[in-house]
Amino acid sequence: MKYTSLGSSGLQVSEVCLGTMTWGIQNTQQDTDDQMAVALSSGINFLDTAEMYPIPPNEPTSGDTERQLGDWLSRNQTQRDELIVMTKIAGSGIHWIRDGDIINAENIATAIEGSLQRLQTSYIDVYQLHWPNRTSPHFAKHWPGMVNPTKTNREQEVEGMRNILTGLKAAIDAGKIRHWGLSDDTPWGIHTFLRLCDEMNIPKPVSIQNEFSLLHGKDWPYLIEMCHLEDIAYLPWSPLATGMLAGKYMDGGRPKGSRWTFVQRQGLFRDKQSAHDATKRYVEIAGRAGITPSQLALAWCQQVPGVTSTIIGATTTEQLEENIKAFDITLDDAILRQIDEVYRTYPQPF
Repeated sequence: MKYTSLGSSGLQVSEVCLGTMTWGIQNTQQDTDDQMAVALSSGINFLDTAEMYPIPPNEPTSGDTERQLGDWLSRNQTQRDELIVMTKIAGSGIHWIRDGDIINAENIATAIEGSLQRLQTSYIDVYQLHWPNRTSPHFAKHWPGMVNPTKTNREQEVEGMRNILTGLKAAIDAGKIRHWGLSDDTPWGIHTFLRLCDEMNIPKPVSIQNEFSLLHGKDWPYLIEMCHLEDIAYLPWSPLATGMLAGKYMDGGRPKGSRWTFVQRQGLFRDKQSAHDATKRYVEIAGRAGITPSQLALAWCQQVPGVTSTIIGATTTEQLEENIKAFDITLDDAILRQIDEVYRTYPQPF
């Protein structure tokens, strides 16, 4: 396992980050324990979760992912300081979490206390804003006409961001969080937070996690350039496009218990013919390379300049082991050229 700096935090994290969003709905506590054993034996020291997990979110299971991780942490307390644990505060729109309210200083304080209790820990290494208060072009809203930034009230948003920063600083000063980061944000969001942090003398964000994969590469190169030059770690989530790039949904496939068999909050917006066509060609490339489709997608993701650590998830230890092995694979120039040909043909397939 290789390790790298997490932005300006001073933390060294594995180039593989273990995602947990299936824990509590597709995975039991025993599954969690088994996945943690595989992760630790592979050298992974980096974990990502969120207060709204598991996915798909629903009220009865809300917070169960943190609870299952917390159960493991409570039984393995001597290993807590060796791990970098990230969690996230939910933004607006989920009625059972603080009545669907926005992220602000008051809600940050409440949410952190809840996460600390569920995780059974005294501190969170990186606390992330799961999505912005303003409408953002994530979750396939990047097409013309789907969001309208001209309707955003800049002054209101900036004032809200100031308020958020006061809440984060209070939590840092209290020792409840060590660092903070962003998720599903844009260059304007990053730039504005950086400016306000300088102005308010508050620690800047150390990371951002956005969707990034062979089927969704819109952050390259513009947002990733900003992250690299501002020393902010870039963390791809859904590098397999919710399993599409594993090939499991080809030809209408819906394996029992797979992600697409669950009702999704945002719908199956990746389920587009162009995305399936691209996936078919990537699967063929993987076959010629003698690796699995998942390994091809993950190895490609990690070799992109500016990617810090890739967030991977799995529902079985076999899947997890397969995916971790991808980070020992170096794609040769011939394979990269084949990938590039498909990528140029399907640059934005959903």
